[in-house]
Amino acid sequence: MKRFLIAIITGVVLLFSGPSYAQENPGVDTLSPVTVVAQRIVREIVPVQYLAGEQMKRLTSYSVADAIRYFSGAQIKDYGGIGGLKSVNIRSLGSQHVGVFYDGLEMGNAQNGIVDLGRFSLDNLEAVSVYNGQKSAIFQSAKDYASASAVYLQSKIPVFAPGKKDNINLGFKTGSFALVNPSAFWEHKFSDRLSLSASAEYMHTNGRYRFTYATKGGYDTTAYRHNGDVRMERVEMGLFRFIDGGHWKVKAYFYDSERGFPGASVREEPGRFRHQDRQWDRNFFLQTQFKKEFSKKYSLLFNGKYAYDYLHYLSDPREDVSTMYVNSHFRQNEGYASLAHLFNVTKWWSLSLSDDVQYNKLNADLAGFIYPNRFTFLNAAATSVSLDRFKFQASLLYTYVKDRSKYESAHFSTDGKFTPTVIASYRPFKNIGLDIRAFYKRVFRLPTFNDLYYTFVGNINLKPESTTQYNVGAVFSQKFKTGFFKTFDASVDAYYNTVKNKIVAVPSSNQFRWTMLNFGRVEIKGLDAAVQTSFATGSVDWTTRVNYTYQRAEDVTDKASQWYRGQIPYIPWHSGSVIVTADYRKWAIAYSFIYTGERYESVANIAENYSPAWYTHDMGISRSFSIGPQGRELKITLEINNILNQQYEVVQCYPMPGTNVKLKLILDL
Repeated sequence: MKRFLIAIITGVVLLFSGPSYAQENPGVDTLSPVTVVAQRIVREIVPVQYLAGEQMKRLTSYSVADAIRYFSGAQIKDYGGIGGLKSVNIRSLGSQHVGVFYDGLEMGNAQNGIVDLGRFSLDNLEAVSVYNGQKSAIFQSAKDYASASAVYLQSKIPVFAPGKKDNINLGFKTGSFALVNPSAFWEHKFSDRLSLSASAEYMHTNGRYRFTYATKGGYDTTAYRHNGDVRMERVEMGLFRFIDGGHWKVKAYFYDSERGFPGASVREEPGRFRHQDRQWDRNFFLQTQFKKEFSKKYSLLFNGKYAYDYLHYLSDPREDVSTMYVNSHFRQNEGYASLAHLFNVTKWWSLSLSDDVQYNKLNADLAGFIYPNRFTFLNAAATSVSLDRFKFQASLLYTYVKDRSKYESAHFSTDGKFTPTVIASYRPFKNIGLDIRAFYKRVFRLPTFNDLYYTFVGNINLKPESTTQYNVGAVFSQKFKTGFFKTFDASVDAYYNTVKNKIVAVPSSNQFRWTMLNFGRVEIKGLDAAVQTSFATGSVDWTTRVNYTYQRAEDVTDKASQWYRGQIPYIPWHSGSVIVTADYRKWAIAYSFIYTGERYESVANIAENYSPAWYTHDMGISRSFSIGPQGRELKITLEINNILNQQYEVVQCYPMPGTNVKLKLILDL
């Protein structure tokens, strides 16, 4: 591990202290990435949803998790308020089957397999995208092939106006829940080929809000959500060096937080919602990427990363008599390296090979803990054919895993597993922007360290949880030179998914001691649809985006069970969202609507487990001002969330906030 870190750090120092691979030419302007203001539905051969630029900034969202709520097929599990854990489940395959990538490298969590999306702010991001299956580009790491679906977070890349060397952005947010949230963002241009970005953010909120609930006698009453406070600091720094035919990127990230977990509101005695669980997180990673086209026939991509994650969880019965004493500390270390090769055999045929190696280690202060570490090797081969109206891709991923632990008799390993993917797209009409697309993919997710080794719960005999996906759909895109509409984009995808050997926690002979077993099979049939338009009425520019999802996700584990083919927990049959934005001179208005239909909180689809539909209306209005002799821009935004003050729960017994407001001030220097 030390050698791995030394190699990466040495390479970074040599890169940025030494001469460029290409000769600097002050008389030639280097092309820089273009900032996208409004993003249309992306026409790719796999289903993808995308939010970027101003459209993403105008959403009344606190974090990445809030933004993903507007994507079809995605369900966010939200345990209440700003401080609650937030994870994403895409097309009902489970949160552990979603890969989360930050600037092209995956955010890992070998302990439980879930990345908390609530800790990623939108302030430093340029785009958020969700892919079903995998990205349609074959020039990528083997990791990119290893998830059933993926969330990609793209941070801002420095872009400078002519003659400008610094971009400075200062922000401040305040509002409900005693929110205090200052932030700063700085970009500096050293030369046409070398630039730096740095950002810092602090947030504190008491997370306190009112909610209504029914007492044991059936009367509605009001209580306050306590212990939902959050204190968070985030610091990021990136270096960007452009070379002929490619780039070097290095990013350092640090996150530190303390938060309370308000817990489930299930107390029968009024005023006794006194959950006092606390959690401290400290996350750091250093990652680098080198990408270069050496010739028209060959390109190389290298990714490297080191990550450290610390988690401290405290549950004290002296503060909350309903709980048992837990005071646990977990420390994760991860090292990762990837090398990918792209071979352009002809203008229409390409091949790629990628090899990844990853090392994970988990330490904890639990009694009887076995201190596991894991080596993961991934190898992928892919091919791409791109003709005038037909595109085809196929890939084969090989995965081998070997765990070690304190005890030789207690470790997990897999035989080498092959998982294929086949993707195709066809345009039936040459002059009409209609594409028919389809894909097939098999992939699996490994049991996490908690699944395998958590004291008294883990089971080292678990099998990987596997998924199979079938998708067929169409995407239509049209630009208009005259008339009312400027653009019109639409997509629809029907899919059938299965999950086998689902890993679930079940009680053992002792009701207070559970264990992990492969005890599940799920079938999912669904439909995702999206329509996006842009048009103008006089001096007002409009954009609209509508998403709809239908899902029938059924438990088919046991035909003899009375709950056979019951809808799995928290998956609604119908859900959707609407976003409308309007721009008039220096004014901007954004309205959003989210609907989640009826669902059940257990596979037992009975009245006691029924959860009604919920919906929220949110709105934001902003105004830009030019201040000072140099015309600096000040933008003021007022947001109102849950305008109708609906009382609802995303997860049972975790009430969400009612009407709340947020004021944002952003100054560009």
